[in-house]
Amino acid sequence: MLSQAFAPCQDLAKWLLPHATSGDDGSHDAAHILRVFKNAMRIHAKEGGERDVLASAVLLHDCVSVEKNSPHRNSASRLAAQKAETILGEAGWPEARIEAVFHAILTHSFSANIEPQTLEAKILQDADRLDAIGMVGAARCFYIGGRMGSSLYDPFDPTAKNRALDDKRFAIDHFETKLFTLADGFKTATGQTLARERHQRLQHFLTQFLDEI
Repeated sequence: MLSQAFAPCQDLAKWLLPHATSGDDGSHDAAHILRVFKNAMRIHAKEGGERDVLASAVLLHDCVSVEKNSPHRNSASRLAAQKAETILGEAGWPEARIEAVFHAILTHSFSANIEPQTLEAKILQDADRLDAIGMVGAARCFYIGGRMGSSLYDPFDPTAKNRALDDKRFAIDHFETKLFTLADGFKTATGQTLARERHQRLQHFLTQFLDEI
């Protein structure tokens, strides 16, 4: 059972996983939720925070799906936070804990551009962004590019020396337009350490990719 993979929060996972994802986006599926959970627990072990609030926020942070190319993309985290608020409220959770989960989900998103204020919110943002860099980040970049109908790269100018970067047309451009900018924005000391490691992997991947083409 998938919920057992979320130990020691398997009871929360059993309850919340049926609400955790919507749509068919393989970059925001149950596997993504599990990776973010593992990242979050790794950071939590060093940084602290209320575990059940953090785990619930992780489990529900993508419970509303909005495509990357949608004009409503920057509303995705607010919609997910509102849905999480309803789910937890109907279960009788204390208002303060619901508010903590709401804030963490609201502020985790890059596109929402809202600064996290609590430790749990900072950990969730770091844990989610770790999944956007490194080898998994590269894989997700190309998956989303294919989903959006992008080409892998511009065969005449792959590094955009004589053109503007355009990650809607060329998936590899997303490394420069976004992925390489993420490592500098991590909020916890543990997250920053992990981000530096994955950033280096992502840079190495791009170097090897360009060599092969």
